[in-house]
Amino acid sequence: MPDKILLQFDAGEQASSFDSVVAVDAGVDQLLRYNGVQVTMVRGLVHGAMFTRGGKDLASTAIFVGGDDVAAAERLFSAAQEAYFGPVRVSIMLDANGCNTTASAAVVAASRHTDLSESKAVVLGGTGPVGQRVVQLLASEGASVTVTSRSLERAQRVCDQLANKQTTGTLNAAAPRHHKELGDLVQGMDCVIACGAAGIELIDASTIQRLESLKVAIDLNAVPPAGIGGIEMTDKAKPLEHGVGYGAIGVGGLKMKTHKAAIAQLFESNDKVLNAEEIYNIAKAIG
Repeated sequence: MPDKILLQFDAGEQASSFDSVVAVDAGVDQLLRYNGVQVTMVRGLVHGAMFTRGGKDLASTAIFVGGDDVAAAERLFSAAQEAYFGPVRVSIMLDANGCNTTASAAVVAASRHTDLSESKAVVLGGTGPVGQRVVQLLASEGASVTVTSRSLERAQRVCDQLANKQTTGTLNAAAPRHHKELGDLVQGMDCVIACGAAGIELIDASTIQRLESLKVAIDLNAVPPAGIGGIEMTDKAKPLEHGVGYGAIGVGGLKMKTHKAAIAQLFESNDKVLNAEEIYNIAKAIG
């Protein structure tokens, strides 16, 4: 059996040390790290990975697209798949800045406390890379999801883009201008997930405490102050006034298990493509 070789593509000046450590912990034998990767470079790198092994040995080579810039990683992810020739390909995974594994872990955590098919959820900061994926996954489970942003136009654009994908839930856009408007918006919601920029409080503790319909609140911001007031980053199903709360580290255990399991799955065959939905299914299987 040949060594498991993982090519790590990163558009940044340095390849992510986080991504590298997780790859090693997931059982990769050889890690080839490429930083500063541009779309024009991808074809040659992918062909080098594809044409050096054949038959069943192709399954022992895979590609991980990571780094901090999700938009750049998405372009690399697409370019890599465009370089394939029919069945001559290698498995590939996208998880730049933890966008897919974090969103998947958050939605699975939420599902422990509410029936997502009947849930009324609000995703605060829902137009960023993680937020969009949280919205997508919630809607795929049948939830009624409100996407918030400082810009109603951006929130509506996300709703329109995701509406083109197969979902059974409903999507609504909102741009609350102040705490009272946000307080009115979240009334009746049973799930609140905050995906905003680091160090910005999106909803205060008093508003969360008054939300009698709440079953679960999840804050994915690991930099103080919390995105959801009253939730600490290490909270895991911590009882609140109503419902329970999770912080970023509280969902981090499932996120890490999902990341490692997804990398391991890359080497089961040479044709896996792991993006948001596929990684979410892995997280659900882990529970």
